[in-house]
Amino acid sequence: MNRTEERNPRSTHIDTMPLADALALINDENRRALDAVDAALPQIGEVCLAMEASIRAGGRIFYVGAGTSGRLGVMDAAECPPTFGVPRELFTGIIAGGTPCLTAAAEAQEDSAERGRADLIAAGVTGRDTVIGISASGGAAYVVAALEYANEIGAYSAAIVNNPASPMEEAAQTTIMVDSGPEVITGSTRMKAGTTQKIVLNMLSTMVMVRTGYVYQNMMVNLRPTNIKLRGRVIRIVGEILGCDEETAVSRLEKSDWNIRKAVE
Repeated sequence: MNRTEERNPRSTHIDTMPLADALALINDENRRALDAVDAALPQIGEVCLAMEASIRAGGRIFYVGAGTSGRLGVMDAAECPPTFGVPRELFTGIIAGGTPCLTAAAEAQEDSAERGRADLIAAGVTGRDTVIGISASGGAAYVVAALEYANEIGAYSAAIVNNPASPMEEAAQTTIMVDSGPEVITGSTRMKAGTTQKIVLNMLSTMVMVRTGYVYQNMMVNLRPTNIKLRGRVIRIVGEILGCDEETAVSRLEKSDWNIRKAVE
């Protein structure tokens, strides 16, 4: 049995626990899952370098998953353009079942290997790209087929999973395996497993953007001020870099069409 499908002995009687105790248990289990990410840091670094090589070669990053894992991939891809000022097509999230499955569960979609392959073909994945499959069990046929297709065309393939010795690990060139352990609610991988997947995706996308020049020190220098909050952030970034007051920062930004890099030149 997969580790993520095992019963967690610590939460056997969560249905009769006092609320405070149950919440404390869930949070403690979350901490254990976070600690498990440490063991996968070397593999996370390996995948990050492969993503960097893809981007420098003119390639793109594709996240592929089903259910919770697919939604997390789509979310990370969607957040990269506003955060780092990159084109929308640089990061693409593909979820089994397509857009409707972002808001409505359709668990059977993960069983279609044919669809996993077809969706990558439809997305135009090439040998310069990196394809990252995401699945707690590591056995979703949709994702396995996507990774196998990536290998066929010479793309870099990686897997983010929460169980050892899975079909995805066999299919991927590099596997990030985070042993998040049995869930508080048996088999509910939207919990600890999903949390660790989100953490790993944050690491990958953030560090590949840092390494390809989209971050200066620890600031988002490609940020575009598309709302009031972001306008204030852009002003603060320019003021921080130049050591100037707000009025000077605004003046320089207005002259540079609110482009941070041009404003600080």
